[in-house]
Order: sequence, then structure tokens, then C-alpha cells
Amino acid sequence: MRIVFMGTPEFAVPSLEALLKSDDHVVGIVTQPDRPKGRGNVLTPPPIKLVAQREGIPFLQPTKIRVPEFLAALAAWKPDLIAVTAYGRILHSPILTLPPMGCVNVHGSLLPKYRGAAPVQWAVINGEAETGITTMMMDEGMDTGAMLLQESLTIFPQDTAGSLAPRLAALGGRLLVETIARLKAGTITPHVQNHALATLAPPLKKEDGVIDWTASASSIANRVRGLSPWPGAYSYLGRERWMVWSATQSPGKPDVVPGTIIEVTKQSILVATGDGVLALEEIQPSNSKRLTVAQYLAGHRVSVGQHFDAEPPLSELPA
Repeated sequence: MRIVFMGTPEFAVPSLEALLKSDDHVVGIVTQPDRPKGRGNVLTPPPIKLVAQREGIPFLQPTKIRVPEFLAALAAWKPDLIAVTAYGRILHSPILTLPPMGCVNVHGSLLPKYRGAAPVQWAVINGEAETGITTMMMDEGMDTGAMLLQESLTIFPQDTAGSLAPRLAALGGRLLVETIARLKAGTITPHVQNHALATLAPPLKKEDGVIDWTASASSIANRVRGLSPWPGAYSYLGRERWMVWSATQSPGKPDVVPGTIIEVTKQSILVATGDGVLALEEIQPSNSKRLTVAQYLAGHRVSVGQHFDAEPPLSELPA
């Protein structure tokens, strides 16, 4: 078949790579425009564009997909099917109805749970023990189409969103190829989602990284894992913002204000929460690199009784 692939981030690369090794022909690729990245705001191509360039496959990077020029260019590729993995935009009817076999999406959750832009992160944040990949026929809703294939994957206790995503992406590539093969063979039956069971996974913002110390230690630890590598969980110790990259629940139920440091060991800083104790193990204070707590304590002093807050203290007003 003639397939057009639509995708953007690193998560989409295994899907495209799997298609390129399949019996079908990727005739064109659609990805997001290059974006400024890093401290220098260097214009950076998305990972899928790099694959397209490497393989010599025609590609488009439209800033708008609801314009006649893009639809005409897409139609010129004459796709039998459009495959989509993390493209980053909701497709509308003229695109969805263009290919005779429709549009197939690879989604990083066990639908109908975690519809939206950040299913991997929210599954970890919410402490799920498993997640998975769902392939589905796309409609005009946000991840609401009829499901085709689904396979689960274990979320290990030490997993972060960053460590889980590559495993899911690899599974997505394999499931996409199997889905297309079974669609061609007529051996797959779409199943309508139970919309009553749907949950959402909205895009993450930097503000989602603020640690709420009144929450339980287990939920904070899960949030730290789910927000790694982006946007990262953080709190303020005095005027200094600390990113927290690794933290685990520790025994104890201290009767102090949540956010208070209750013990400092050679390997961790123990902080009271709304329910239990959180052991900080890897941190990144302002203007510093990521450090284990042991590395940080080798050159800095942290005292029992100091307090983490969601915001830095207000500056004193001049006399």
C-alpha cells in the first residue's frame, strides 16, 4: 500500500522505522515545523524530519493543515492509508476521509484511559502499574476512534516517563505494522470505545512541576517520575529553586508542617509530606548540574528544620 506517515517527536520514530521495514511503501511524511530549542533558541528539526531526510522520503512541514494548499499536496501522494503517531494536531474530515482505508493512529495508553497529549506522563504520575499501546481508526475527536489492537506494558516502580516512553514507542511500531497487515487481510474488527470510562491526559506545563508537599509521599514520588525529563518537579528551599529528579517514599509519619526537612543522611534528604516521608535522592539546585544528594552534601550544608515551599519567600520591602 501507499502510506503517508504523520508524526513529530522521538516517540514516533519507531513507528516510522517499522513501516519502512514493512511490505508497504511510505510515499510521504508530514511533521511539525522546525522549532527553537535550548538556551540558544536554535531552530531544530523534529526527529521525524531527520528520518525523512536520511531515507530521501518527501516530507511536508505545514504550519496550518486546514488550508487547500496542504490538502492538495497530501492528496497528490495518493495514499491508501495514513498512519499517525504523535503528530501533535487533531486531523479534520478532509484529511480523515482522503485515504480509502482511513487513518490509523498509534496512541500511548490503554484507551479509553488517558486520551490526550501526555498519556505516558500521566500514567506514571497517577501511579499506574501498567499502560500500553492502542491502535485505532481516527475520527474528528481527541483519541475517540474505534480501537483496533491493544497491548499492555508493565510500568516498573523505578520507571520515569523518560524511561517508559522508548519501550512504548517500540511496542507502538510493532503494533502499527501488525494492525496494517490485518487491515489488509480483513482479519481485524474495530471496537467502539466505552466513552464512559474515558480519562484525560492533558498537555503538561512547567507549572505542573510545582511540588505540593501536602500530598502523600507516594503521590509526590510518582509525580517526580512522571515529570522526568520534562518539565521536571521542583520546589524552593529559601530563594533557591531545586529540581527533584529522583525521590522515594520512606517510612515514617512525622508530625510537622509538610515540606519540613526532618533528617539529613549521607545519601538522602528526608522531607515531611501530607502523608509520610519523601527521601530526595537526586536534585538540581539553581545554576547547578544534576547531583546525587551525596554529591551535593559534600560541598553544601542542609539543616533539619529547613522548609521547602511552592514559591520563593517574598523580598523584604525597603525601609
